[in-house]
Formats: sequence, C-alpha cells, structure tokens
Amino acid sequence: MKTKNELLSHLIALLSAVCVVILDQWSKNQVVEHLSPPDSGRSVSLLGDYLSLYYVRNWNSAMGLLTNPMLLAVLIVVALVVLISFYWRLFRRGPLVYKILFGLILGGAAGNILDRFIRGGYVVDFIYFRIPQIGFRFYIFNIADAAISVGVALLFILLFFSDFRRPRREEPDNEQADVEPSPTTSGKLS
Repeated sequence: MKTKNELLSHLIALLSAVCVVILDQWSKNQVVEHLSPPDSGRSVSLLGDYLSLYYVRNWNSAMGLLTNPMLLAVLIVVALVVLISFYWRLFRRGPLVYKILFGLILGGAAGNILDRFIRGGYVVDFIYFRIPQIGFRFYIFNIADAAISVGVALLFILLFFSDFRRPRREEPDNEQADVEPSPTTSGKLS
C-alpha cells in the first residue's frame, strides 16, 4: 500500500511540473501573439501602475545575471541534474508538499529551457511589477520564473521550520505509560 502512495505522490509532483510548463508556454504564446513586437511599448495594465504585462525577450539568465549563452546552457543542465538528484536522495519518501514544490521548480526550469529551445535562445518575459512612487522596478519575469521562485522560497521555509531530517523519537504508548513499574525482587523469599 505504501508503494502505491509513493507512486501517487511522485505522479502528483510530475503533474504539478507539467501544469507549470503548460501554463507557462500558453501564457508566453498569448503574450507573443498579442503584445508583439517585443519592447514596443505596448502593455496591458493589470493593477494600475503597479502590475502590467509588457513583452521583452530575455537573452540572459534569470534577472540578467549571465550573458554567455553556452555557460548559461551548461549551468542550467547542471542545476537540473543536481535538483533531480537532490529530490531523489532527500525527498522521494518525504511529505507530498515537498514533492509538489519540487514539481514547481522543475516545471519552471523546464518551461524556460523549452522556451530557449523553441525561440532560438531567448525566453519570453512579460510580468512587470513596479512601485512608481518610490522608483522601484522589479525585473520583468514570466510564469516559469515565478514557479521557481515560489517553489524555492517555500521549500527553504518548510525545511527551516520542519523536523523533516531529524530522527523522530519513539514515544511510549499510552497504555504502557500508565502502568506502574513493578519492583524487582532481590532473590530473597519472604
């Protein structure tokens, strides 16, 4: 019975990854179709001046940290291998929530890798968050980036506040705890 539950939890993690990829690719296709060409100044306001859709092509890594495409590709593959290995070694028998969070992370990574492959090396970014009153402008990102960020943040929070890796102490059953210990005999007959 436990193997069926484990298999089901792995399938749920895979389903969460697939859902992220599908939502990510669908949203990117909608943005390309309706807001092209990129950097054209066309945008769709979602929340006043604070949140809007604005299409840009991102040739770099997350938030523009890496600009060398070959190095970026190698680092992405290495990161995916490490992530899958980490999942397999540490969380394959852990709680379902850890598996779902890994599904978000893997789905986000797969969505951006698929985008780079389909679009010839760039990723479609379109979610633009800013606070104009203080001049704050966040990097433009996409659904895959959001899934990775949320998955990593929640995973770290859960790991930090949980006892997942600590061995659990066996607590005595209630019946055994209520029984008075019997005195031992010293071998003398009364």
